[in-house]
Amino acid sequence: MKRILVVGGGAGGLELVTKLGHKFGKAKQAEIVLVDRSRTHIWKPLLHEVATGSLNIDTDGISYRAHSAKHYYQFQLGCMNGMNAAEKYIELDALLDEDGQELLPQRKLQYDILVLAVGSVSNDFGTQGVAENCFFLDSHRQAERFQQALLNQFLRIQQGDGQDNLKLSIVGGGATGVELSAELYHVADLLKAYGMPSVSAKRLEVELIEAGSRILPALPDRIANSARSELSRLGVKVSESKRVIRAEKQGFISADDNLIEADMMIWAAGVKAPDFISKIEGFETNRNNQIVVLPSLQTKSNDNVYVIGDCCACIQPDGSFVPPRAQSAHQMASLVFKNIQASFRGEPLSEYLYKDHGSLVNLSRYSTVGSLMGNLTAGSMFVEGRIARLVYVSLYRLHLIAIHGWLKAMVIMAAQKIGKVVKPKMKLH
Repeated sequence: MKRILVVGGGAGGLELVTKLGHKFGKAKQAEIVLVDRSRTHIWKPLLHEVATGSLNIDTDGISYRAHSAKHYYQFQLGCMNGMNAAEKYIELDALLDEDGQELLPQRKLQYDILVLAVGSVSNDFGTQGVAENCFFLDSHRQAERFQQALLNQFLRIQQGDGQDNLKLSIVGGGATGVELSAELYHVADLLKAYGMPSVSAKRLEVELIEAGSRILPALPDRIANSARSELSRLGVKVSESKRVIRAEKQGFISADDNLIEADMMIWAAGVKAPDFISKIEGFETNRNNQIVVLPSLQTKSNDNVYVIGDCCACIQPDGSFVPPRAQSAHQMASLVFKNIQASFRGEPLSEYLYKDHGSLVNLSRYSTVGSLMGNLTAGSMFVEGRIARLVYVSLYRLHLIAIHGWLKAMVIMAAQKIGKVVKPKMKLH
């Protein structure tokens, strides 16, 4: 029996392994295995809500092991660190417990077909002091670490003399930085209802720093302008064309040698594929460690290795590369599923063509802005407010449907609505 190995349970990886499980795993036509370094899945566009406590990973996350039992695949907990394409196996790091004790030694997992969906991590571009002094939001562990530190800072303000404000500086004016800026103001106001009357949005000083000429550089001007206006209304200081050259304990140092003071610093400027990817022999990678693939999403050196999501460098007919977005990962997962089926039947493979369905930026409860059906209207269908918020929420619901099926997804959505009534509106521990 063939083994199909999917490494990475993000938006694309989990959707793909679910489809493969129902198609091949259920019928015992192939052994389907998902490998991920975490036990729990959370939709990456929602990590900024985990970071502020608006989303609780304990109740809103999806257990890979529980999910695998119902969708006909196996789950292996582990972190990939290399592979041998000639002998068709990947290598996993030793698994350690919280005290650093070894639970499982380094392992090798064989495969017949491999799909790499390992996602991306923040790219600090080698900027001095960033790794030591900044928070990152690449995973739910990092988001939870930030959330704990944020609660501690709010506690400091509550127990203080009423004069201190909380200064946060966020480097990176992409979707993550913009959405996090707005979400911070939302949770600060929520805390007044949970025994912290001294905490409010007025006690926040948030600066969003973008090296480029404007925030949201990958999106149309109208979206960026609308988002900037909304952030400014909330109180966010939006600093564009400002480059950070290093990070210190007191804050960021800009290129003009000014100190941007901060109690908490977040780095959300750019992404790259994990560093181990560039060390694997035989792969062609770009400067962001992404693997350059054929139009079929196979690697150039191995027909039995596919790449999807943020770690994939797929060039389009116009010479551009597919952007690292959740919708890209979803589309790639669908194509690889189709191509794996075709390979089993000995049929020719299809080529991937990215379809831009538009982009949305969620500014917490305050607003949502974006463009829809970008592939048809060149981004000219501008939406904002309640309509945009509805579409934004629908994207997450479509993801739930893809990994659970219609019936269970509807039950989960109903449970989440009930939970909002009976549970606190934010995680308080």
